[in-house]
Amino acid sequence: MVIGRDGRISGEMVKNLVASTLVGVGIDVVDLGLSTTPTVEIAVPLEQAAGGIILTASHNPREWNALKLLNSTGEFISGEDGATLLDIAANEDFSFADVNKLGTYTTDDTYLQKHIDMVVNYPLVDVAAIKARNFKIVVDAVNSTGAIFVPALLKALGVDDVVVLFGEVNGKFSHNPEPLPENLTALSNEVDKSKADFGIAVDPDVDRLCFVCEDGGMFGEEYTLVAVADYILKHRKGNTVSNLSSTQALKDVTLKHGGEYHPSAVGEVNVVRKMKEVNAVIGGEGNGGIIVPDFHYGRDALIGIGLFLSHMATLGKNMKAVRNSYPDYFISKNKIELDKGVDVKTIFEKIKGKYKNQPINTEDGLKIEFDKDWVHLRTSNTEPIIRIYSESQNETTADNIAKRIMQDIREFML
Repeated sequence: MVIGRDGRISGEMVKNLVASTLVGVGIDVVDLGLSTTPTVEIAVPLEQAAGGIILTASHNPREWNALKLLNSTGEFISGEDGATLLDIAANEDFSFADVNKLGTYTTDDTYLQKHIDMVVNYPLVDVAAIKARNFKIVVDAVNSTGAIFVPALLKALGVDDVVVLFGEVNGKFSHNPEPLPENLTALSNEVDKSKADFGIAVDPDVDRLCFVCEDGGMFGEEYTLVAVADYILKHRKGNTVSNLSSTQALKDVTLKHGGEYHPSAVGEVNVVRKMKEVNAVIGGEGNGGIIVPDFHYGRDALIGIGLFLSHMATLGKNMKAVRNSYPDYFISKNKIELDKGVDVKTIFEKIKGKYKNQPINTEDGLKIEFDKDWVHLRTSNTEPIIRIYSESQNETTADNIAKRIMQDIREFML
């Protein structure tokens, strides 16, 4: 089993618990130490391991930690496998190994370089073009392992002028670690002040990626995938996938290049499954998650950086101009609390009936399309709420669609 962790305060403690438990049941452990989610995903098949565990709570605040579980191909385990695992745990259906058959514990610090080499050598990453552009880049590493991996990658790509914010890997996140505009003000200010070409932000386990333009404005996390897909599709004709809550702009770019766009249920496992079904050449999630299938089936900010910089370098434009070349869409994100005992299925059926003349997708909650606009309703797994995401080319329209649907829900709850 391969394990690795992000820079969280509790990371070392949780790592010791995980490693000792695995060794105790007779499993050999390869510990990558401070690492990233995509690096562990890459390491699992290269080590011919049975699976992997990343110790991270992803974009959640510092007090949280968790385990991301991988199968033998280095991909997230399915919902079915997760349910089986929970059953085994609940029933304590496992036994510790005899003292003579304990697992072994070894460390391996070579995967930082292996991951970077894979990015640099990826056929569509144009190192010469990136080097020739002489980019100046500011990186917000949010006091986690992005501070180790991203600057090292940029150097390997020929970027010499790099400013790192929050570069101490101590898990004391200097701001909320989710790479959303309201949390990236320091990055925006530094890009503007230092006259950098752009800024890069990653989350603590480096599977999400977003950019800040040269004027300190947001490129938009939804548009990370759009831009990378535009670059990939120029070189490889094919299909794309994103989840049902992601921007319509990916569909527009895909159709422009003669490909087919396919939506999937929310969640990386579902995106990957759909990508395999439709043989997608690129896919991901609108939260800045890039999945390049012939690299590996997992969100990976490092290959995302390599491809995005190649796109920028070969276009010869500044970041604002690249962003302005894509259609503008606005996503309005809302939620509504449910009264106790409310049957969500009944509410969704009533909404389906009301909008029966519109295209409707029920693969994951309820998505209704209105020409170029859409609204997506999903229940939460952890809270008694319905999440309501709506998108339009007009910000007010996106908000109004959400308000209208929320009014419908309130009426149907009575």
